[in-house]
Formats: sequence, structure tokens, C-alpha cells
Amino acid sequence: MRIAALLVTLALGLSACAPVPQTMGPDGKPLPQVYRIGANDKARIQYRMLDSVNALRRAAGAPEVQLDAQLTAAAATHSRDMSVQNRPWHFGSDGSSPIDRVRRVGYTGPMLGENISETYETELETLGAWMEQPDTRRVIVDPNARRMGFSWHQENNGKIWWTLIMGG
Repeated sequence: MRIAALLVTLALGLSACAPVPQTMGPDGKPLPQVYRIGANDKARIQYRMLDSVNALRRAAGAPEVQLDAQLTAAAATHSRDMSVQNRPWHFGSDGSSPIDRVRRVGYTGPMLGENISETYETELETLGAWMEQPDTRRVIVDPNARRMGFSWHQENNGKIWWTLIMGG
């Protein structure tokens, strides 16, 4: 009886070590997992993005930026609005431009640029994609930037609409 119990325990332990099957894409790579953002993740995600942006800015010789509540409010509004419109673009459903949106939240400094994304990727994967494109990289490392707004909206299906705004 002891030997049987030992063998069952051993078999269960070894089966736990078996690789978990993954669904593969047509390119032979594992399909990405949905990145779910919880209600308690907001500060962690915002500060991880801020730290990452500042590391990239330091490497580019640009001064660090600070997270700005007004720019973040404008970013959050635009992320939700892109989801409603179901398209990533810089104009709001009411025709507003990024400059209009930062003025509406009371930001009085210069609005230097806005990066947007529609994706299922994490904030750091999105930042990496922005850094690969010259126009969005320029927004991130603009030496005139001193303030940053960053937010997102996640749909029930997991799609995330990211918005990053840089201000002077």
C-alpha cells in the first residue's frame, strides 16, 4: 500500500513538471497571452512607464520628466474615446485635437506630442514599439519635455488603448 501511494505521488509530481501546451500561431511562435490590467495596477503601471521613459530619455541625453495629473487625465479621456470610436487616431469623436484635450483639463504648458496605440501588449512592449518608430521616438525623447501624461483603457476582450502625452 505504501509503495502504491509513493508511486502515485511520484507520478503526480512528474506530471506537474510536464510542459503546458501552448497554442501556436502560423509563424510557429506561441500566441500572445491577454494582458489583464487589474483595478489595483494603475500606479504600478504608470510609474513603471515613467521609470522606463526616463531611462530612455537619460540614454538620449534628455532631462527626466515628471508624471502630470492633468496630462494623464487628457490621456485617459482619449484612450476611452479611441475605444468608443474603435480606431487609433489623434482626433476625438468630437473633433478635438490633442491640444484641445490638454487645454480642457487645464494644462497651460506647451503640448509637445502624443503617442497612441491599439494593442493587446503590455505598456513596456508598447513603449518598445514606439521607440522603434522615428516619429513616436521623437515624442518620447523630446529634450523640451518636462511633463508626461500616461493612461489607457482596456476593453472586456483585453484590447488596450494606450495614450502617452508629453508637455513642456
